[in-house]
Amino acid sequence: MRSPRALARLALLCVAAAVTAVVAVGVAHWLILLLGLVGLALAGAGLWWALAHRGFARLCGALLAIAAPVGVIVLYAVSGLWIVAAAAVAAWTVAVGCARSALRGLRTPHGMRSRSVRPPRRAVLIMNPRSGGGKVGRFGLVEKAEALGARVILLDLDTRPDPVALARRAVADGADLLGVAGGDGTQALVAGVAAEHGLPFMVVTAGTRNHFAMDLGLDRDDPARSLDALTDGVELRVDLGDVAGRPFVNTASFGAYAQIVQNPDYRDAKTTTALDQLPDLLTGDAAAALTARTDDQRLDTPQAVLVSNNPYARADPVGGGRRPRLDTGTLGVIAVRVEGAVRAAELALFGERASSITTLTTHQLVIESDEELIPVAVDGEALTLPPPVVCTTRPGALRVRVPRHRPGAPYIAPSVDWRRVVRLAFDRTPHPRKHNQEHTDDRPTAA
Repeated sequence: MRSPRALARLALLCVAAAVTAVVAVGVAHWLILLLGLVGLALAGAGLWWALAHRGFARLCGALLAIAAPVGVIVLYAVSGLWIVAAAAVAAWTVAVGCARSALRGLRTPHGMRSRSVRPPRRAVLIMNPRSGGGKVGRFGLVEKAEALGARVILLDLDTRPDPVALARRAVADGADLLGVAGGDGTQALVAGVAAEHGLPFMVVTAGTRNHFAMDLGLDRDDPARSLDALTDGVELRVDLGDVAGRPFVNTASFGAYAQIVQNPDYRDAKTTTALDQLPDLLTGDAAAALTARTDDQRLDTPQAVLVSNNPYARADPVGGGRRPRLDTGTLGVIAVRVEGAVRAAELALFGERASSITTLTTHQLVIESDEELIPVAVDGEALTLPPPVVCTTRPGALRVRVPRHRPGAPYIAPSVDWRRVVRLAFDRTPHPRKHNQEHTDDRPTAA
């Protein structure tokens, strides 16, 4: 495996190759090559018009978002510059890949510490039979859990069950472990009860997306493997987010997304509902004006704010990222403010580095508004809360029981900081080796 320094140097060589490929075509053709960036910007602007308007303006925006990149490709083909463009793009892609690998090799993460524990005697698992399209029944989770000695409470969704009440009753009956096979929203509620009573908490990957389970490194393809935590488990101490006194394990969202999920039609028609509401939300006609405030920073009128229980590796408003750790004792904040087609074009060109996106880390975030109630999406559940809404974190509040052997969380490449890459390429000092992703203390403790 190449060293971080070698990868950094290779990244710079690929950047030089990309620049050389462009310079070699001569000044007369530079304008045509630069039209590629113009096409990308126009696609971003077109996408903004498609999302922020209705009717004919939306149609024109969608056509522009499609026609701009297609037109650039046709222009490159006709002018004979497609080979140069392809070579430059390929060199740049390799450069970014090498740079990310170099920065990844340079990092020295101290993973979450795990502790060996004895199996529980009276584990109670709350299972949602409809979660994840019926994974509980499809994988035989009830029978397998009961065979391992756990008591299963199967939610009767027709009676609108209260997971918190069920969890507290289980604790009163002597449960020494609480677990959930269901969505992140149910997990957060039961996790709050487990933290309140100092009991270990267990996640079975029976949800649809399983974001919390992914960051714990659990197997999301086979939920039954999560049950190994009952017989051969280790314990992690992780943080628990808090929004106005309600626990969350993943995110609390404010603004456009939170407003959209309030619509009862959202679950059955997500795309249609979002497209119908976005024009009013993005232009500010229907959205509550928000202010996000930390101890030392203030964000005025963001269109969307995502507060995460520990920061994501990269600013990803869409939610496709992951958190490298769940025990930093901090909240991650991603705020988005796109004010028009120009900002949308900038976002298309620069991604998470665009001025439209603000990322920060904090111990507390306060969301303020002049409205009596503001919409909030807590781990995907739609709520309305009176402002100011205070988001905090409870460091190490949750004892999470996971299988000793599990796949691990997928790696998310860090954002490329080219200044660091340059320094690394010409730095002659030795670099420390990376630590293991997780530290283990093999001394067993009581459940």
